[in-house]
Amino acid sequence: MKNTSIKQTGLSLVELMVALAIGSFLMIGTVQIYTQSRQAFVVNESIARVQETAQFAMDTIEADLRMASNWGRNSRGLAVEGRSIVGDDNPTGLPQPAGNCAPDWVLNLGLPIDGSNNVYGLACAATGGGQVSSDVVTIRRASVVAAPPEAGRLQIQTTRIQGQIFADGAVPSAFSPVDSETHNLMVTSYYVSPTSTLINGVPTLRRQRLIGGGLLGLRIVDEEVAPGIENLQIQLGVDVDEDNTVDRYVNPGDPIYNPNAVGLGYVPGARIMTARIWMIIRGVDIEPGVRDGRDYRPGDVVLGVQNDNFRRMQVSKTILLRNART
Repeated sequence: MKNTSIKQTGLSLVELMVALAIGSFLMIGTVQIYTQSRQAFVVNESIARVQETAQFAMDTIEADLRMASNWGRNSRGLAVEGRSIVGDDNPTGLPQPAGNCAPDWVLNLGLPIDGSNNVYGLACAATGGGQVSSDVVTIRRASVVAAPPEAGRLQIQTTRIQGQIFADGAVPSAFSPVDSETHNLMVTSYYVSPTSTLINGVPTLRRQRLIGGGLLGLRIVDEEVAPGIENLQIQLGVDVDEDNTVDRYVNPGDPIYNPNAVGLGYVPGARIMTARIWMIIRGVDIEPGVRDGRDYRPGDVVLGVQNDNFRRMQVSKTILLRNART
């Protein structure tokens, strides 16, 4: 009988080298694909975070702006008793919060939107100081939902044609509970601070907000809104000939729309119809290799090219005030 067993031999050196070369090429390709995918994921995540910050900050300010000049049952701030008037910031002696942001900051209901241009112009202290060349926007309105009378809080009682501010928890006697409503007075100033209290060294959107009630009573709180906001700009669209259309855009603080600035450039009947907002959003972390060559010019400022390793985005939006035409 023949021996049919087959003698098995190993790979030759050439075959082994070829196999190793093929395997190495495959491993290198796999590592490169993983590295590129990882880099793409990091970049996309960074872009998404900047976009989310922009969306959140814009939505927060927009919700306030759209309701500016809402005083409950009417939108006529000049018809509300107790508001600031020419020459008297507090004609009825209403309580004011400690560290008030301005003498008429709370009660200037004839000016539902105001602010300061390219400077932190409020008297109340800004956490971290105000960002250079960034605007402040102040919004005055009533709460959307009616509230029960509450001592220690500034509130507005309004009908379809008139209103009154009060603070003692007792509805003014001139108003019937049947045809009037009580709403909380809300005053908020948005500004940019150069550093966040949550993430050190990161610029942030903050706000000074009037609150009241409870054991602490009437006060102003300084709240952080969105870390990553580097600059805020606003311009106000003003109707000067009462035809319900915007005739010009002006910077905050312009006397053209301020009824308490008689003789200083105020146009009788001028109304703010829209608000145009710009924001520069900056990434939280340094990204080596990122080179932002964009020339940033939000609003009326020129920030130029920011030659660093932070990712940035500029967003803008024009917001129509819901109560401007009524």
